[in-house]
Amino acid sequence: MERIWGGSKLAELFGKNWPPNKQIGESWEIVDRPEAQSVVANGPLKGKTLHELWSQQRKEVFGDVPSAPRFPLLIKLLDAQEKLSLQVHPPETIAAKLGGEPKTECWYVAAAESDAKLFAGFRRAITREQFEKSLRAGSAADHVHTIRVKRGDAMFLAAGRFHAVGAGNVLVEVQQNSDTTYRVFDWNRVDSATGKPRQLHVDQALACIDFNDVAPKLIEAEGELLVKHELFEIRKWNLESPREVAALGQFAIVGCLSGSLHCADVDLRPGEFFLVPASSPDRQLRPRADGTTLLRITTP
Repeated sequence: MERIWGGSKLAELFGKNWPPNKQIGESWEIVDRPEAQSVVANGPLKGKTLHELWSQQRKEVFGDVPSAPRFPLLIKLLDAQEKLSLQVHPPETIAAKLGGEPKTECWYVAAAESDAKLFAGFRRAITREQFEKSLRAGSAADHVHTIRVKRGDAMFLAAGRFHAVGAGNVLVEVQQNSDTTYRVFDWNRVDSATGKPRQLHVDQALACIDFNDVAPKLIEAEGELLVKHELFEIRKWNLESPREVAALGQFAIVGCLSGSLHCADVDLRPGEFFLVPASSPDRQLRPRADGTTLLRITTP
């Protein structure tokens, strides 16, 4: 996905085969959206889309999971060559009123420049009225909480958390299956092509922002566990020997961070993801190089 804030790091770091001279901000790796689909690459289900699997072979591929119109997660890689706008995603109750989709997400920092930052929550307590006044004055950035980050850091963003990705970050994003974003402030930038500011969604954003969200912290891992939430669980594994990805009957998504690994006749390199079906008999992840690390993503 081209984005005005995107760059070329996904090609440089992970060998993604992009057209030249494109500003690629997002790579949707595991996706079931009307506008984009993951497709089975090999095996007896080759050519089927993720939505077809979800609709037609749910028990076989995903096990006992709650019913939903689409696969509930969207997994992305992000390359922020420039900082993104300050924005918010709607909580479930508000999303329905605004005609959007709720979105809770988690960022894992796969690579970061020395001065990379994330923006999340507020520096100190603020009222909606005070924040609206800062928007009119063009000073909203003065209120966002700034966090220096490095490779291996992670941040949880519940729906309603005011946030932005800073320049110099390459992230793995694990999120609720949604594409609703309300931009509230774009650092007073203008579009170089039009000379005009980007479209904002101030009224919708103000209805969604949690103004009590002050100085949130990075995730503090509990052993391998990064996040355990009602939507998804994320663990980081250092794969030093063969290991079963999940119990039979449970699907799992694996994203290689470093090294390489093998599972069920599939080799995975950094920046690549695959979904291990719930009924797959071969569930062993086998390291193919020293220093192999991965993210394992499951649903409750």
